[in-house]
Amino acid sequence: MSTQKLIQVKVECYSGYKADESPLCFYLDNMRFEIEAITDRWFQAENKPGFPKADYFRVQTKDGRQYILKHEQVSGKWYLVVKGESITMQR
Repeated sequence: MSTQKLIQVKVECYSGYKADESPLCFYLDNMRFEIEAITDRWFQAENKPGFPKADYFRVQTKDGRQYILKHEQVSGKWYLVVKGESITMQR
């Protein structure tokens, strides 16, 4: 069974017809990850305990890596979704 971890991140967004419409870049450990493309997006509509309404974005950064970002609609917080492994930062 894979585990899932949420890491809160800062995200700069495009705001069109609504605020925080889509992510442009995100910051993790003071490193900036510029988003090249949004390759998929979906939402969690029901607001259940532990599962607030949220938008999800699968993004590809300029270096070709894929990430999943979660935006909780009520709190406005952004998270990096990590499944089954820890992130190793290369400096």
